[in-house]
Amino acid sequence: MALNTAETRGITTLEPAHQKIYVLDTNVLLHDPTAVTAFAEHHVVIPMTVLEELDRIKDRRDKTVSREARIAIQLIDKVVGNSAPNDIQSGVPIPGSNFDERRLGTLAIFPDQLITEDATVPFLNTNEDQANDNRIINVALRLNADHPNAFVCLVTKDINMRIKAKGSGLEHVEDYRHDRVLDDIDLLSTGYERFPGNFWSAIEQVDTVREDNLTLHRIPRSELPNAYSNQFVYDDEAFIAYVDHLDDAHAYLAVDSHDHLMKQRFWGLAPRNLEQAMAMRLLDNEDVDMTVLTGPAGSGKTLLALAYGLHAILEQRKYNKLIVARSTPPMAEDIGFLPGTEEEKMAPWLAAFDDNLEILHGGDESSNGSIEYVKERANIQFKSLNFMRGRSFNRAYIVIDEAQGLTQFQLKSIISRVGADSKLVVLGNLAQIDNKYISPLTSGLTYLVEKLKHYPHAAVMHVNGIVRSRLAAFAEENL
Repeated sequence: MALNTAETRGITTLEPAHQKIYVLDTNVLLHDPTAVTAFAEHHVVIPMTVLEELDRIKDRRDKTVSREARIAIQLIDKVVGNSAPNDIQSGVPIPGSNFDERRLGTLAIFPDQLITEDATVPFLNTNEDQANDNRIINVALRLNADHPNAFVCLVTKDINMRIKAKGSGLEHVEDYRHDRVLDDIDLLSTGYERFPGNFWSAIEQVDTVREDNLTLHRIPRSELPNAYSNQFVYDDEAFIAYVDHLDDAHAYLAVDSHDHLMKQRFWGLAPRNLEQAMAMRLLDNEDVDMTVLTGPAGSGKTLLALAYGLHAILEQRKYNKLIVARSTPPMAEDIGFLPGTEEEKMAPWLAAFDDNLEILHGGDESSNGSIEYVKERANIQFKSLNFMRGRSFNRAYIVIDEAQGLTQFQLKSIISRVGADSKLVVLGNLAQIDNKYISPLTSGLTYLVEKLKHYPHAAVMHVNGIVRSRLAAFAEENL
């Protein structure tokens, strides 16, 4: 049917989409070894220098980063396969990069060693200390000059490299954001929601149902749009409840009480504030297989996790062993060079757990004897995360400490090791990240909290309040 003049005047002609070219830095592939598949239908370029850096890194003693390098290399090899050299330089399709198989992204390897100084294109000196960074930036500058109508972007997690690239005239330079689940860390889920005044005054529809000997208040999801499983809700008038479960239309609340929560005891330990009490309630929930505790230093995360582990193993007989693990700092490279058993090698980085055992048994007549007795009875094992991959832990209570410095890929590989009848507790403080390529927004801990909250057999809790000392509270808030 022909269009009249008025209809024709209202039509907007769409311009064809410009090609997008993304040049990846080495740290992007170490952060997420599957990053080449994350750019949908667009063109991904990996400079030869990046492959050379990955080749060197894959043989490092640091098991975590070397493993990521090997996975990235293997994925690149699967993509390029047996393609001809010309095809690899121009771009080969990336399987799984797009839902539409007819619009797959492409991957190309750029021989950056062939780039020479050209008066018409900005060029960074490759004979200095930052030679590799400069070679990668030169690739983006060259592609930007060769494809004036395309969107050419350098993707790197190195802040200084981003500044250098922009200073060299590259318009588009970005951090890798595919794994970013929040735009502001203040929006991170806490595990609870506080309602000012009276909770019920804001609820228009509610009815009561009985499920498995539990009385639940059924509220439309529209009344609690931000609700998720195992979340607590409370108000200023002593009402407190938790989200037992959700369906498509309703949220089901189980009412608890402040007094009941504050009377909990794990291995003689009592909560000192409401957040600790709610965390204890989640730790003791048999339907929760994984609990993530976040919060500032000194808020009691480690102490709560350890006390519940001793309670569950020695008093409730739920688990056979308590495994405490954390990633060794990059400066340590490999604990194999330290003397002693794996537990003795890990002692410098897991001293916090010994400190907390002292808190729990410091009042005993023979505290050292009590601590050694508890370690043996509870079968407490100290592990490095670098050596946990490939193993499976059954009927174990597992605590992952200092998780804020891990990527989502590293956390996924650890969580997938948890076997039958086990519980996992992940601890972290996003204000204490010591990995230069990870920020609070890109930390695997942030990713885990936001992805986990919708899983009915997991729970999150941000533990507020510095209970270590008034000096520790001042340092956390003011220094």
